[in-house]
Amino acid sequence: MKRVFIIVTMFSGLLNLFGCNRQGAKAGNDKDMDAILASVEAFKKRPIHKELTKSILDGLPDDQLEQAVYDNISEIIGEDYENELSNVKKLTKGQKAIFSTWAVEAEVNNGGFNQFYFNSSGQYGDMAVEGFETVDATKHAELMREANKIYASIKKDLEKFDDGTVESFSESYEDNPLNKLDDKYYDLDKNESLWGLKVKYIREHPEQFTQK
Repeated sequence: MKRVFIIVTMFSGLLNLFGCNRQGAKAGNDKDMDAILASVEAFKKRPIHKELTKSILDGLPDDQLEQAVYDNISEIIGEDYENELSNVKKLTKGQKAIFSTWAVEAEVNNGGFNQFYFNSSGQYGDMAVEGFETVDATKHAELMREANKIYASIKKDLEKFDDGTVESFSESYEDNPLNKLDDKYYDLDKNESLWGLKVKYIREHPEQFTQK
């Protein structure tokens, strides 16, 4: 399906929130806004490693580890979007796990499972199940299987909305059985920290993510 939605990042969401409250804001809010802007600039200027080594991974704090791995994977597969899936399939088991589950997180947290399947990220549905299992996120894997099953049953019905317009994309949410899974997904981290499990897996399997 065509990609008609651009994922709204955490940073842009925060900026919009503070932008709406900027008028008449107190000095404390100004400081918070400055801190967010500084974080955005730091994120933009983060080092992106074309090659990762164990020493680089070991030197990264936990809160930067997954991003560094994802950035490295993006460097490896490049911008050949027509062949992206075949290129991703050539990655290591660990890299495929991080890449596919990242796609689920980004899309579902932004627009639910419907957006995940509506966009090209939907091609990673099956890989994400294996990815969640790889990092021992069993509850996420179970929910992903359920989402894949529901999507398979309604895929043909959703094709009528695939005309490249935001209007049709919005209409595709109406009476969509995937919607009921979104809150379940958002609640998963209460019992199963996906981020923590990913960090643990990367730390324990550095050979899956290094090129030297």
